[in-house]
Amino acid sequence: MIQAVTVYVPRETAAVSLGAHDVAGKLSALDNVNVVRNGSRGMSWLEPLVEVVVDGRRIAYGPVAVEDIDGLLAAGFLEGGEHDLKVGPVEDIPYFRNQERWTFRRCGLIDPLSVDDYRAHGGFAGLAKALAEGPAHVREQVNMSGLRGRGGAGFPTGIKWQTVADAKGEQKYIACNADEGDSGTFSDRILMESDPLTLIEGMIIAGFAVGADKGYIYLRSEYPLTHRVLGKALTAARESGWLGENIQGTEFSFDIDVHLGAGSYVCGEETAMLESLEGKAGLIRYKPPLPAIEGLFGKPTVVNNVVTLGSVPDIIALGGDAYANLGVGRSKGTLAFQLAGNIKRGGLVEKAFGLTLRELIEDFGGGTASGRDIRAVQIGGPLGAYFAEQHLDTPLDYEAFAKVGGMIGHGGVVVFDDTVDMAEQARFAMEFCAIESCGKCTPCRIGSVRGVEVIDRILANEDRENNLNLLNELCDTMIDGSLCAMGGMTPFPVRSAVKYFPEDFKR
Repeated sequence: MIQAVTVYVPRETAAVSLGAHDVAGKLSALDNVNVVRNGSRGMSWLEPLVEVVVDGRRIAYGPVAVEDIDGLLAAGFLEGGEHDLKVGPVEDIPYFRNQERWTFRRCGLIDPLSVDDYRAHGGFAGLAKALAEGPAHVREQVNMSGLRGRGGAGFPTGIKWQTVADAKGEQKYIACNADEGDSGTFSDRILMESDPLTLIEGMIIAGFAVGADKGYIYLRSEYPLTHRVLGKALTAARESGWLGENIQGTEFSFDIDVHLGAGSYVCGEETAMLESLEGKAGLIRYKPPLPAIEGLFGKPTVVNNVVTLGSVPDIIALGGDAYANLGVGRSKGTLAFQLAGNIKRGGLVEKAFGLTLRELIEDFGGGTASGRDIRAVQIGGPLGAYFAEQHLDTPLDYEAFAKVGGMIGHGGVVVFDDTVDMAEQARFAMEFCAIESCGKCTPCRIGSVRGVEVIDRILANEDRENNLNLLNELCDTMIDGSLCAMGGMTPFPVRSAVKYFPEDFKR
């Protein structure tokens, strides 16, 4: 009997949108072909990236469309034959080989819904060690790792967990913020679709560390495939005894529910997310009290994002010092940078902090897709500052970015070439805030509307200098008076556009 050839076809949103389901269907119809639906390796420009196992190595071809399959088969694709779409062994692709994969190391490697596959590649080792060593050991290792919140704020995770652990109350919660709404960001989605059990394991460990028995994943509604994958992964974890009552025969119990958002950008802010989880309108809460003291339903709550929680299992399995040895200064470990916009090789790059923005864009991204010069780069989503060419050698770490008036945020990097109109980008920032504001505070609700009007007057050459001064004062008011980052950070892209690209405001 001829042994079946194993072929991996991703079940991930970007790949599916480009025809991965059709590719998988046609390959599955072939005799002696075993199709495994994996996740994404993060090389989005090659999706659907199909991998065939030849002599124990996975040979990549991409991007593969369903109409390419006959030609691939004729070229000996199932034996690793030569073809224009052949990329070669996955581990030898420079884009992939030159990364430091920690949180995303299993993404694209395994069947995301197989507990056996997950465990065969180190899954649940962190949870098993946590259950053996105790909550204090877990908190100690997370604190030692230097892990900071990967959702944007960069707050030390160990301090947040210790605060919740010390808070009084029999009921505590873990809330995972999966409302990934920043422009140019998709790392949360890739992790949840490619290795959802890592997130589940991280949430269980967090619950064990602080004394919580219930977790919620607040997922953006625009991720329907993610929602289905998470649901199946949670079922698989429960059926295998790694989630639910008396996990692996211990006295510790923990379960997770998924809650779908309703398209509000501001619900990415932790207190608005908690309001939405409680069934209320997604409005910002006043702070204090902090969610760690009075969070979901008034109980002590850990609020972390997907990548933060997904980084925890290997921190516990391998030790906090192993993670802390990556990165620079106070920016420990790795971050999944996401390359988007006018970029030749868009995708996810997990690297230790410290490489420069130029290295990320040129060495990994290959420069602009248009082939034109880079003019501006926005980092940190729609509220992030615009960086000009002179900033491209800035090291990617929290403190270095803060010194030049920027933020790394969730790691989204959106590239613009020299055809971009930065005055229009500044206007868009204000307009985005006006549309997405929850309306609770005046500086954000009214300031953003007035901001659009002032920029329009500047572009119409109406008393330009006075209106530029007015725009600057308005930005001060929004920064100092807004309740949350929605209004408080909208001035960052506006001010950076005016400062570094003043010629675009002089029409």
